[in-house]
Amino acid sequence: MNKFIPIIISRPQSSNLMNVLVPVIAVILTLLTGSIIFSIMGFNPFFALHTFFISPISTSYGISELLVKATPLALIAIGLAFCFKNNIYNIGAEGQLTMGAIFGGGIGIYFYDTNAFWLLPLMILGGAIGGALWAMIPALLKTKFNTNEILTSLMLVYVALLILDYLVVGPWKDPLGYSFPKTRQFSESGRMPLLFAGLRVHFGLIITLVLIFFSWFIFSKTIFGFQLKVSGYSPTAARYAGFSQNILVYLAFGICGAFAGIAGLSEVSGPIGLLYRDISPNYGFTAIIVAFLGRLHPIGIIFASLIIALTYLGAEDAQLFMQIPAAVGFVFQGLILFYLLGADLLVNYKLEFNK
Repeated sequence: MNKFIPIIISRPQSSNLMNVLVPVIAVILTLLTGSIIFSIMGFNPFFALHTFFISPISTSYGISELLVKATPLALIAIGLAFCFKNNIYNIGAEGQLTMGAIFGGGIGIYFYDTNAFWLLPLMILGGAIGGALWAMIPALLKTKFNTNEILTSLMLVYVALLILDYLVVGPWKDPLGYSFPKTRQFSESGRMPLLFAGLRVHFGLIITLVLIFFSWFIFSKTIFGFQLKVSGYSPTAARYAGFSQNILVYLAFGICGAFAGIAGLSEVSGPIGLLYRDISPNYGFTAIIVAFLGRLHPIGIIFASLIIALTYLGAEDAQLFMQIPAAVGFVFQGLILFYLLGADLLVNYKLEFNK
C-alpha cells in the first residue's frame, strides 16, 4: 500500500503582497476566533467584540489611554527591530525596561526635592543607560562565549525584577509610605509633561515618535541599517563583505536596551510617578508581538502597537461589563501571534505529499 508523506518545502520566492497582508489576515482570523470563543461562553459575539474593541476608544479619554499603552509598546518594539533584523532574538526587553526605570527613577528619587529643568532629561538619559547596560550582558555572553541570547536575556528579566523588588521594599522605600512597597513620588520636574489637560497621554509619546523616525532613517538611509539587513539575511555574506558581526550584536543590543530603558522611565515618570513592584504589565514581552505584527517596519509597528494596546483596554472593559477575567486580553494577543506565525509559514513554505 502506498503511503503519502507530508513534507514542508520552501517556496522559491514568497509573495510581497502576501507578506504585507499577513498581519491583516492574522487580525481578521483573531476576531473570528474571538467571536467563536465568546459565543461558546454564552455572550453575543457582536456585543462582546464591541465591548472589547470599540467601547474602550469611544471617548477622548479612551483614545488617550490607548496612546498611553501604545507608547511603551511601540518604543520597545522598534528597539527590538534592530535585534530581529540581525537575527538576534532579544527576549529580555522586559528586564531592560525594568533596569531603565530603576536607573532613571533612581535619579528622580535622589533629587525628589529638586525642581530644575535638567532633571527630566537626566532621568531619560539614566533610563537609556540602564537599559543599554543590561542589554550588554547577553551581548557580551553571545560574542565571547557563543551563549544563546534567548536564554540569557530571558533569565536576566527575572534578575531585574528581583532587584526592583529589593529596592522598593528596602533602601528606596518611601519613609512616609506606611510600609507599602513603593518609593517617594518624583518631583514635578521629574514627571513627563502631559500633552492635554485632563488626559494622561504625556511627553513620552513625542519621544517615541521621534525615535521611530530616527529608526526609520537608520534602516533606510544608513550603512548601519544596510549591514543589519545583510547580516540578517546571510551572515556568511556579511562576513565576506567585511562587516563585524560582534559590533553589530553590541550595537543592536545597545539600541534595543536603550529604547526599552527609555520606555521604562517614561512609564514610571509618566502615568505612575514613582517606582513600585509592578511597573509594567509585561510590555517587554508583548512588544515582541508588536514588532512581528508590524513586520519590523516603523510604520507597521505604530499601527501594531495601537492594535495590541487595544487588547489591554478591551480586557479591562470586558472584565467590568462582562464579568470575565482580564486575562482574556492575553488570549487575543496569543491568537494574533499564532495566526501571524501560521500565515507566515504558509507564505514562505508549501506542503507537498510524496510517496
